[in-house]
Amino acid sequence: MRRGATPVRRRRDVGGRGRDGGRLGAVTTPGEVERTLRAELRGEVDFGAAARALVTMDASNYRRVPLGVVAPRDADDVAAALRVCAEAGVPVVPRGGGTSIAGQATGVGVVLDLTRHMDALLSVDPAARTAVVQPGLVLDRLRDAVRPYGLTFGPDPSTHSRCTLGGMIGNNACGAHSVAWGTTADNVTELAVTTYAGAAHRIGTGWDGAPRGLRELVGAHLGLLRTGMPPRFPRRISGYGGLDALLPERGVRLAESFCGSEGTLGVVTEAVVRLVELPPAPALAVLGYADESAAADAAAGLLPYRPLTVEGMAEDLLGGPAGAVTGPAGPVVGAAGLGGGVGGLPRGRAWLFVEMPDEGGARAVVRGADALDALVVSDPARQRALWRIREDAAGTATRTPDGRMAWPGWEDCAVPPARLGAYLRDFRALLAAHGLRGTPYGHFGEGCVHVRIDFDLASTAGVARYRTFSEELADLVVAHGGSLSGEHGDGQARAELLPKMYGEDVIRLFGAYKDVWDPAGGMNPGMLVRPARLDENLRFEVLPPTPFAGEVARCVGVAKCRTSEPGGPGVMCPSYRATGEEQHSTRGRARLLHEMLAGEVVTGGWRSPEVAEALDLCLACKGCRSDCPVGVDMASYKSEFLHHHWAGRIRPLAHYTLGGLPGWLRLIARLRAAGAVNTAARLLPLPVPGLARERALPELAKRPFTRGVGGRAAGGRAVPAGGREEGGGRAVPTGGRVGAGCREGAGGLEEAGTGAAVVLWPDTFTEYLAPEVGHAALRVLRAAGLDVSVPRSRGRICCGLTYLSTGRLDRARKVLRRTLDTLGDVPGPVTVLEPSCAAALRTDLPALLPDDPRAARLAAAVRTVAETLEEYAPDWRPPRLDRPVVGQTHCHQHAVLGDAADRRLRERAGLAGEPAGGCCGLAGNFGFEPGHHEVSVACAEEQLLPSLRAAPPDALVQADGFSCRTQIAQLGGVRARHLVELLADGLREEVPRSAPDTRP
Repeated sequence: MRRGATPVRRRRDVGGRGRDGGRLGAVTTPGEVERTLRAELRGEVDFGAAARALVTMDASNYRRVPLGVVAPRDADDVAAALRVCAEAGVPVVPRGGGTSIAGQATGVGVVLDLTRHMDALLSVDPAARTAVVQPGLVLDRLRDAVRPYGLTFGPDPSTHSRCTLGGMIGNNACGAHSVAWGTTADNVTELAVTTYAGAAHRIGTGWDGAPRGLRELVGAHLGLLRTGMPPRFPRRISGYGGLDALLPERGVRLAESFCGSEGTLGVVTEAVVRLVELPPAPALAVLGYADESAAADAAAGLLPYRPLTVEGMAEDLLGGPAGAVTGPAGPVVGAAGLGGGVGGLPRGRAWLFVEMPDEGGARAVVRGADALDALVVSDPARQRALWRIREDAAGTATRTPDGRMAWPGWEDCAVPPARLGAYLRDFRALLAAHGLRGTPYGHFGEGCVHVRIDFDLASTAGVARYRTFSEELADLVVAHGGSLSGEHGDGQARAELLPKMYGEDVIRLFGAYKDVWDPAGGMNPGMLVRPARLDENLRFEVLPPTPFAGEVARCVGVAKCRTSEPGGPGVMCPSYRATGEEQHSTRGRARLLHEMLAGEVVTGGWRSPEVAEALDLCLACKGCRSDCPVGVDMASYKSEFLHHHWAGRIRPLAHYTLGGLPGWLRLIARLRAAGAVNTAARLLPLPVPGLARERALPELAKRPFTRGVGGRAAGGRAVPAGGREEGGGRAVPTGGRVGAGCREGAGGLEEAGTGAAVVLWPDTFTEYLAPEVGHAALRVLRAAGLDVSVPRSRGRICCGLTYLSTGRLDRARKVLRRTLDTLGDVPGPVTVLEPSCAAALRTDLPALLPDDPRAARLAAAVRTVAETLEEYAPDWRPPRLDRPVVGQTHCHQHAVLGDAADRRLRERAGLAGEPAGGCCGLAGNFGFEPGHHEVSVACAEEQLLPSLRAAPPDALVQADGFSCRTQIAQLGGVRARHLVELLADGLREEVPRSAPDTRP
């Protein structure tokens, strides 16, 4: 990133621009506006740096600094806020989920956050198939509430888990099913609207509730509305494209005409929406074509079958020919045919997903389509897996195959469906002519194409090319009879180019329409009419040219981290799910870091208290690293921030007690003082400085793991001291050298040969807190015929995790270099039992020591136990446990390592069920730090603790992470065990009672 022009500074006054370009109303000070709003409203008023920083951006390329944020409690609060702002001449921007991609949810005045309080589903009438909603209601909450009635809300953008009904009305959102059920405008019957001066309007069909002068304006321009507008097609969303709904022959649909106004006319405070019948058993026809053009040309021909949706994508969305889309459970689909796991795609290099109301309809589509190959998917799980690819495409398409970031700006152009093939060919040619890359996909049945393009928006030359390309693409879209926006609105990205689509006469009519509703020009100025330039206010220009700034800018704001409903395999973002506060979402923290680097709103730099407060509740779970569509890694950002924030200062005590845990445990072990420490903690339960009072200290092992296993350092075979393993105080014969001697498998006792050489990593938690896990691992790996080496740790081998989590990066590098020096070259795979340590070695180690080739080699060698067994002992049969299992998958395993091999191993061992998704809430040092206990418990209560309470009596409890086991013990009151412990128990049980005991 480069440092751009001088950042825009706050004006001395807070007035906006009226329709004639003059000032809006009276000039006053921000303090006066804030005090007046606080006096007049019941809702929250926040003009602080953190609140403003959180809403400087939406999901677009743009950034505008607001004056303050207001969270109204009801329609009366909205009216009061608009009245106060109008009197002060302060612009107002209504904001929902902040997922708009054209900049329309950003503003320089007061931002109305309608999600905090005005988020209710007020009523449902199943017989009339209507619902009454407030603007901040998230779409999925509405859909979940009406599903028991067999109903749904038709428009369903891919952001359905966090977009709001008010935002959908503002942008006239559509989604995949608009082929059957139309746009948001087609599904709204009434709106309650409050205008800039605080006047209330109730609008539906007819002129009742219309602002003064609107009927006369339409009557004076009937000819222009009938003949001057571009021909209608389903996705003509741009501008005030619904204005011709006010024609008498169309029934004067006033509410419909308001949809798509992008907050420029007034604020919706309530809406009556139509619901549609949900097909009970939809089926999916997946059609394969030779290329994208063939798929696009075929899409319009499928519309007579009356599909629910026709979605299209090409192979480059999957990473190229034979590429694979990989999810948490492994491969989902392969472009060259069936992939592993839950399903696959038919042959081809481009595909149409055609959803029909039933399987018969889907098979009819297959018979009638001229496709290269096809399949019909009726199983709901397989359908969800395929649809997940499409829904995640907003993130998948944010990177080109060579790893470059791609940005919005031309996300949703649309053309009449019959023109789609020709348009895409011309579009690809235009990209190539400008040396740009993008991956089109989208609603082919309605001619709407989503694409993110690898614009260079940080350099002067790159921004100039962005402008030139935008102008030429607008000409291309218009030449094909299309719309600059097909569902997301124009905002700042395209409003400047609307004259190309509509002509000057219609644009003047748009201006007059805006002025009837908003004569002072205070509602979201700079959007749609009298717009800002498309290359102004770019969010990148304020960032310094540093790698960290580039990482922070990666967050594009699609807000998948704001999903608050429990359930599913995802982890991100546990603290947001616990608090519901934007600053505790991944996006919110990224925005605060962005503003910290910009230095305009958040002015404290690395010492910023606003950023420190937001990051304090980050669990460093790394869930965002996998669940965020663009791979934001907030745990790493937090480490970097803490590194700078505390540089040259005395840190919090927790950074020394918990952050220095390996050193403290090593000292206690050297002094052989574990028993004394355990006794003191039990008999003298005094709070430990720097630790939460609510937490009991885990018990220390009396004997470290490697002290119970003799042998040489890394590279040599570990021989148990005295020929015995110790696990949980119980001595277990080892059979001599680890990896040779007697092996216990499904067939009982047999002589084991020496298999592949494996290094078992003595992580801090296994070494000092849970040696029984290490001994169980030795037993399992030996039973599988592997030749196991255990480095003699003595505290010199460490992944540096606790130093990373507390931002002591220099110390982490020192520890990791010492580890590499001690370990030497590893002879083969390195099996790591603690998921957080394995994740640190696999990703953080090479990132911290990029110039040390040993770091990359060790990272590449890291394996989980399940991965080790699957790769190096593929023929080994684990013992059959045949029990249900509950517990917790470690966040770092989910985010970094993946658990596909673990799932397969559990299945082979007869463990039925799955550990809980989400986060356990302890998260290493997080749950032990003062002030975190309440959030820690809330995270556990989301999925983990309910799953334990609902578990059958004979269920085994599995958790491979020490933190997860500790949380389960302290909050759930049960003992969880590592997978290797469960398998080791199974090995003992499978030894025939009548077999002679040949073990030493």
